[in-house]
Amino acid sequence: MQEPTALSTSDSATQLYSSSSTNSLRGIAVFLGERLNLRLFNNTESLASDPLLVRAGAHGYAVLFPYGVAVLFGLEPVEEVAFLTQLEPLIEEEFEFKSKETEEVELRFDQTGTGRIENGRIWLQSFTIEILQLVADVLAKSVVLAHYENGTARIFEQIEPFADGLQRRPKSEQWGKVLLKQLGQNLSIQHKIVGRVEIIDKPELLWDSPSLERVYLRLEDEYEIRERHLALERKLELISRTAETVLEMLQHNSSLRVEWYIVALIVIEILLSLYDLFIA
Repeated sequence: MQEPTALSTSDSATQLYSSSSTNSLRGIAVFLGERLNLRLFNNTESLASDPLLVRAGAHGYAVLFPYGVAVLFGLEPVEEVAFLTQLEPLIEEEFEFKSKETEEVELRFDQTGTGRIENGRIWLQSFTIEILQLVADVLAKSVVLAHYENGTARIFEQIEPFADGLQRRPKSEQWGKVLLKQLGQNLSIQHKIVGRVEIIDKPELLWDSPSLERVYLRLEDEYEIRERHLALERKLELISRTAETVLEMLQHNSSLRVEWYIVALIVIEILLSLYDLFIA
């Protein structure tokens, strides 16, 4: 266990909750689908942008990300269901219910400044807009990583027979279609986690609030964002390398068969010529 470090915020930041009003705050991140159309929130009063933070429920807040994640703070379970239901028309390529990754956390006040993170609890000196945005950013990245970690694990199971088949001569051309599909899925995952989600990039709000960087780094380290991203990249690279190797072997075997067909046709043509020459 790492030594606890203080997670403090600037006194000038906008406070959303005070220690006198609440001692703890429940948060939950949900990966809803491939994209979340936030343009419809242009006419909605928001408390902050990049990432977008809006009011939700009676006394709660929601941080919404265009790559399909919603992070809710301070909502009752019934309010969470109602808010997520309202978001459904904005979700593009919504995941099935059982495929929606979630991550729960409990934020607690820590006026002593000793602050720590353990067992799904984060102790903070204050609950500000910027702090909720930072926590939401890390939780959102965590659920996205979890989603693609599970997806990559399933791809590993599917591609294992092909890796074993490298010890033998690939016999089925059906392999080619399956492997091309796997390569496509790999490229899609890499595009999403690097291009769209920007997993290892720091949030833009740190440029305006550099004092919060230590808070973010502490959260990022606790959820092992960089380590998980690196591990996922390695797995994707291994899958791609395996698929490409088997495809090359299939292509080589196909080329070899074509060459034999050509040789056979030449032999047949020679035999027919000899037949015409000596027999006919």
